[in-house]
Amino acid sequence: MTEPTSTPTGSSEAVWKFAERAGVWLAGNMPRIDPDHPPVVHRDDETSWRRARELQKRLYEGGFAGICFPPEYGGLGLDIAYQKVFDNETLGYEMPLILNTPTFTICAATILDAGSEEQKRQHIWAALRGDEVLVQLLSEPSGGSDLAGVLTRADRRGDKWVVNGAKTWSTGAFAADYGLLLARTDWDVPKHDGLTMFLVPIDQPGITVRRVKQVNGSTEFCEEFFDDVELGDDAVMGEVNKGWGVASRQLYHERRAVGQGSEFSSGLGAEGAQAAPIDYFALAVATGQSDTERVREMAGRVMVHRVVREQLADHVYRGVRDGSLPAAAGSIIRLFHADTSNLDIDTALAIVGSAGGVDGPGDLLKIGERYLSRQTVCLGGGSTEMARNVIGERVLNFPREYAADRGVPFNQVRRNSAH
Repeated sequence: MTEPTSTPTGSSEAVWKFAERAGVWLAGNMPRIDPDHPPVVHRDDETSWRRARELQKRLYEGGFAGICFPPEYGGLGLDIAYQKVFDNETLGYEMPLILNTPTFTICAATILDAGSEEQKRQHIWAALRGDEVLVQLLSEPSGGSDLAGVLTRADRRGDKWVVNGAKTWSTGAFAADYGLLLARTDWDVPKHDGLTMFLVPIDQPGITVRRVKQVNGSTEFCEEFFDDVELGDDAVMGEVNKGWGVASRQLYHERRAVGQGSEFSSGLGAEGAQAAPIDYFALAVATGQSDTERVREMAGRVMVHRVVREQLADHVYRGVRDGSLPAAAGSIIRLFHADTSNLDIDTALAIVGSAGGVDGPGDLLKIGERYLSRQTVCLGGGSTEMARNVIGERVLNFPREYAADRGVPFNQVRRNSAH
């Protein structure tokens, strides 16, 4: 196993001293961003993924990768406070931000919680070195929001598991090395009890990956088809037929990641110019409305929501960590982030008006382009409607909704005849 080239820093180092040291290292080792010509990063571009791996290697070799991951798996084992001050120092530098989600904040975090010792040492370490990209293989073409109702199956044949089925909406699967695959291994028990999580090599024979084109032209999402894919027992994450527990933990990390509340995310800024936070002052000037009280009020409301979102993420993180909040409280972060993001884009479009839909001078059309993908933030980590259900039932302890398939063996659950 490759060891870090620098000794992980102990928590005895003061946070301010760590930030100071990080600032010096960043200045000497990471590329500065030209604000007038920021790097173009597209999640559907293989060049962007190769660049991210290269930058991640620099972080690892410099001793600043995986600040909150344990040292035994390649990280530094420090508190989130160290990650936050490091993030602040990264502003103005090119960072491998596309590796944050899902590789670090969701997949590596889930492996840390549920993986075997060998899986942790192999895959978390490899991801921190920039050698591996990880992806989620959860949603299915016919599944909708019912993740536990997956139809992809893993059948036991001799000493192998043979996987058949399909997955979809997998972010960056074309660039990934491994995927966390949820499959059904027992059809004679209720749906939550017959699932197993597998850690699958994407280049495994029998796996076909295809791009899915979105309305804005992006092809970052993929669909995957599994035809007699053979896996060994070493691919099982957690226990056989206990995969729902692993998936639940994975969803917890996903909701925190989508809500920008994960301690495993590294670096601040935008993945590209298209994703940069909206500058409302510049927007007001560009549209000739810098002296308009209505525009100031609208922009001010968004800024307040942004601040509250950051404070809420920290509060929920610490609440879950000390046990004062259940893990399901991660949905609070995810829901508020979606509401804030929608308010942000809606406000920007209201300010630019028709200029957001007609090509003209300046970058106002980009606001309209971002509006086209506005709804994605309401779907990641489960829909906002699901987040409200989770908060109601698992945080506020409201009565659960009726489910006709609860407690029923999955092979007796009525489904579309096509399946």
